[in-house]
Amino acid sequence: MLQKLSDRFDQLLSELPAIESTIQRRQSEYGDYTVMDDEKALTWKVKAKNLLVATCGEESQHYREFTKAEEINSYESISDPFKRMKAVFIAAMDDYKGGYLTSIKNLIQADVFDSELEQASELLSSGYKLAAAVIAGVVLETTLRDLCNREGIITGKLDKMNADLAKAGIYNKLQQKRITALADIRNSAAHGKPEEFTESDVENMIRDIEQFLAIQLA
Repeated sequence: MLQKLSDRFDQLLSELPAIESTIQRRQSEYGDYTVMDDEKALTWKVKAKNLLVATCGEESQHYREFTKAEEINSYESISDPFKRMKAVFIAAMDDYKGGYLTSIKNLIQADVFDSELEQASELLSSGYKLAAAVIAGVVLETTLRDLCNREGIITGKLDKMNADLAKAGIYNKLQQKRITALADIRNSAAHGKPEEFTESDVENMIRDIEQFLAIQLA
């Protein structure tokens, strides 16, 4: 996950020269003015903002400055906001790659989740299927809660969050049913009922949660 987002910074950085090459000074009877490819600039801006939210957070200084930078002021050329956004983006990229970001919840969480699921797998291989299912279930519920927070959905019990996320189109009905099945395994484990599921069920549970995380935290 960390490398994937680092690569995304590099990709968006590499797109800047092509956009900057469209900036041109022109003249009219009213004076000089600047033109650029607005569509390319807007596409880049949206992708950059999405990346800043994922790596820095909406409350970060980087994101606030980027949002402020995109506003065009009086007597500015159309390219001035883009130049400011580029500067903020590069600053965020430098901080990210240097490890100086303090608001990278999703990234840290992804690593934590990976560690917890690895722990669940180790417990399962040692014969502790109850503990493995409980740990995997905690990862699942935490992920749903974070998705709700991200989408502005009120958090609550796992079943309600699952239903609300599916209703909002975050994932489809098939995924909702699968999460319900995973939650049933977690609940049985939490209530000390090992007879209600098998080690194979827990193995599949861990695998399914890993796949779900790969999609939702990407």
